[in-house]
Amino acid sequence: MAEEVGQQIEQWRAAEQEQILRAVRSTPLSAAASPAKFYISFDGTGVPMRTSELAGRRGKQADGSARTREAKLGCVFTQVGLDGKGRPQRDPDSTTYVGAVEASTLFGWRLYAEALRRGLERAATVIVLTDGARYNHTIVQTHFPQAVHIVDLFHAYEHLTAIAQILWGPEAKALKSWRDWLEAGDICRLLRQVGKRLPASAPSKKAMLKQLGYFENNAPQMHYAEYRAQKFFVGSGVVEAGCRTVIGERLKQSGMRWSVRGANAIIALRCCILSGRFEDFWASRTP
Repeated sequence: MAEEVGQQIEQWRAAEQEQILRAVRSTPLSAAASPAKFYISFDGTGVPMRTSELAGRRGKQADGSARTREAKLGCVFTQVGLDGKGRPQRDPDSTTYVGAVEASTLFGWRLYAEALRRGLERAATVIVLTDGARYNHTIVQTHFPQAVHIVDLFHAYEHLTAIAQILWGPEAKALKSWRDWLEAGDICRLLRQVGKRLPASAPSKKAMLKQLGYFENNAPQMHYAEYRAQKFFVGSGVVEAGCRTVIGERLKQSGMRWSVRGANAIIALRCCILSGRFEDFWASRTP
């Protein structure tokens, strides 16, 4: 029953997406007000799959095989000012979700349509929060080129820690000076100073260069001191929590193995319910 309803919801959402995209191409922009700070964030999480859905796919197992496929989840939310400590505060009732196991190109259009539905083109400031993966940049450049793109600070911390562990062992932590340069957005100095410590071992050197490449590729999206001065969120915690709540709690329980069709039906159903749109779906079916 849940999968059947989920498939119907996905059909409804796809039809709505087509209407939104068609309208934005033909309708002048509205001057109506929209929240001053409008956020878009997206991430991925592995969903355990049936063997038939994994043929030919490389994964993280020791033999290179895969047990999961990535479900991409996007969310849109707004900021309602600052809390008592002067930190940005999310409107708790503003978050809506879209997601599926699908190619990043298709997911980009899915997320763009949801942002348009929520008022993207009327927003004063659009901020996109990602973890810095390559396909993240492609989606932002394609659909949100005018947005402020911020790479999640806490993912950046993890990459700094990975460098420390390459140099000094599995229990090592990033030096305070490294963290200070990162938080200041001084990525050039960070790369210059950390780059002086390249290990002699070829495997370690290769691993460290990969980590340094993460900072080099994402440096334009790491001006954290500026973002904080403008009272922007610098962490992607909303979508990471969404990956656990929307997808993980339902699709990643012990022993589960999904087909793409079944997983996408349940993801569509949960996105609809947790976005507060379930009644909208049923209303659309009324003759």
